[in-house]
Amino acid sequence: MTFTRQSVQCISPAGLHKMSYKEWGDPDNTKVLICVHGITRVADDFDAIAQALEQDYRVICPDVVGRGQSDFLSNPQLYQIPQYVSDMVTLLARLNAKTVDWLGTSMGGLIGLILASMKGNPIRKMILNDVGPSLNFDGLRRIGELIAQDVRFDTFEEGELFIRNVSQSFGKHSDAQWRKLARDVLKQNAEGKWVRHYDLGLAIPVQATTAETAKLAEQMLWAAYDAMTCETLLIRGAESDLLSADTAQVMHSRGPRAKVCEIQGVGHAPSLVQEDQIAIVREFLLS
Repeated sequence: MTFTRQSVQCISPAGLHKMSYKEWGDPDNTKVLICVHGITRVADDFDAIAQALEQDYRVICPDVVGRGQSDFLSNPQLYQIPQYVSDMVTLLARLNAKTVDWLGTSMGGLIGLILASMKGNPIRKMILNDVGPSLNFDGLRRIGELIAQDVRFDTFEEGELFIRNVSQSFGKHSDAQWRKLARDVLKQNAEGKWVRHYDLGLAIPVQATTAETAKLAEQMLWAAYDAMTCETLLIRGAESDLLSADTAQVMHSRGPRAKVCEIQGVGHAPSLVQEDQIAIVREFLLS
């Protein structure tokens, strides 16, 4: 693995915080790919993608604040898309890249969607992994309940089994792939228990979402999507409970008119560690 771990200082209304990120490839490469994970995941999710593309790109994979090796926020109400977009703008300034391509899974896709809607944004190509302006409210509620669980395990093996069970929608993986998916998001606390890597406060704004506020957010997201002009690929898990096939079709017909690719046998969200999924990403970015 030829990556370095770095960090950038960001700001929120509650003060300063550090955002950690992994950097792969030649730091002088002007072709930059930003890879941003889903709500309970980390930068390590993109190790396979980064290794496949590091000869072509400078690949940057941040731990979004509140996760992994990044700082936790003192005010959990700030764990929302506007703060994440602000942090990414700071990261882009650090990278000093004139244009970037973006790969975002779920939450990471929403961050990129908002950024790509802004005048003067640097995004050239966008990959949205199982996410769009309209999200199933029951799917959001399921995610909020999952995030809030304060689970603790005596052994890594127990933790790995938990991650396997709650991540079945990722599709089939080898034992080695499941171990890595678990190892990336589990850590030992001071008592030696295995716990998840993130601030449980992430659940607070998610669980505060109502059907009414979700509808308002949907309207704003569609307006942002329609403002996007970058070439866009939408990857959808064919069994996704978050992004419907109808929404994917609408995304194909308006705004940037996303090309849609469905992954069979997968729900929310494709992990992008399988060779066929990596090939889809690679072909779109390098074509």
